[in-house]
Amino acid sequence: MLSENSSAVPVPPGQFRSTLPLELDDPVVTVDEQAETHEPSSDENPSISYVVQKGDMLSTIFDLLHISQSTLYKLMEADVNLLALDTIQPGHQLGFNFDENGLKQFIFRSGLTYKVVFDRGEKGDFEFKEYIEKGGYRREIISGTVEGDLPRSMKRAGARIAEAYQVTHLLKERMNFRSHLRAGDKFQLAVSRQYVNGEYTGSSIIEGFVYDGAIRKQSAFLFDDNYFDAEGESLEKAFQRIPLAKRYRISSSFNPKRRHPITKMIRPHNGTDFAVGIGTPVLAAGDGVVSRVIKHRYAGLYIEIQHNRKYKTRYLHLSKAYVRKGQKVSRGQKIAASGNSGRSTGAHLHYELHVNGRPVNAMTAPIPVVQTIPRNKRGAFKQQVALIKSQMAEQLAQAEKQ
Repeated sequence: MLSENSSAVPVPPGQFRSTLPLELDDPVVTVDEQAETHEPSSDENPSISYVVQKGDMLSTIFDLLHISQSTLYKLMEADVNLLALDTIQPGHQLGFNFDENGLKQFIFRSGLTYKVVFDRGEKGDFEFKEYIEKGGYRREIISGTVEGDLPRSMKRAGARIAEAYQVTHLLKERMNFRSHLRAGDKFQLAVSRQYVNGEYTGSSIIEGFVYDGAIRKQSAFLFDDNYFDAEGESLEKAFQRIPLAKRYRISSSFNPKRRHPITKMIRPHNGTDFAVGIGTPVLAAGDGVVSRVIKHRYAGLYIEIQHNRKYKTRYLHLSKAYVRKGQKVSRGQKIAASGNSGRSTGAHLHYELHVNGRPVNAMTAPIPVVQTIPRNKRGAFKQQVALIKSQMAEQLAQAEKQ
């Protein structure tokens, strides 16, 4: 549905809005150095915005707008190292800016904090830039009493259901949620939530959890990207740095400014390439749930594993997948065979690690690979735990006065 509404008015899901031109005036912090949005300068060039609804696919949306399939393929080619367009979901916002030669700029926004802008170059190919609004995090203390199961008890106390499930995931190796819980048990949660212009973005970080039960007492504290109990013992199973049974030569390293070997264009290489032959077993880097098994025009057959809300891994250019979407996997489990599918110069495994939604260098990033806190960091850990516990005690004292 086309209309002449102002760009400040929300677009109902599944409806188009015509604007002249599409504004990108939201405050953002660019990921790329000095990255800027290139907006069409002519007021005569039409723009359309669209909110994705259930059942939508990018190809059908482009068909509705009479945008050619070749243009869509060029966008997918530009997106091959990011794969942002593989993630469209209901509620995501799409923006289309046109000129006399067709689609000039495409904008993908997945929430309050993240967008990708694709600009058409002189030769007709697209280049992208990522924009992120960091906002601010505020620590909140939530206290409650068990009535029924733990997730629902935490939700009644003020926790988000996703936060509650993250806590149960963290403690699953330490607690039996059927036999250890008793009605009346106490718990406290320290969580930092992200806000942009006063609006909660949906992003949060569990910083501490204390369970004071009649049968079981347990704690969890975040430190150096891993969760530990109050004594400094790790609660999370460690990752393996390389998703292969042995070390192989790295043929291409993580490089945000790499020149593509086929297109010769400067595009980020968001992963690490291992020189392995077709059929080499590919292993899960850690425990998690398979979130995607997809055949992509350029990335080939690839698998994505969500390890928790913070960590995600991707395995590209595969020849076979041995897992399915929704399946639970364990660290070191064989999930696929390497290959040469999609756009590839030769057989290899492209491996990516994403932390909080951002690609990082899997070979150097700080990931949970240790089981106890090193001695030289124990002092800092104890100080952090003491601070969170004091804030929890203060919150309880204030609640008792009310």
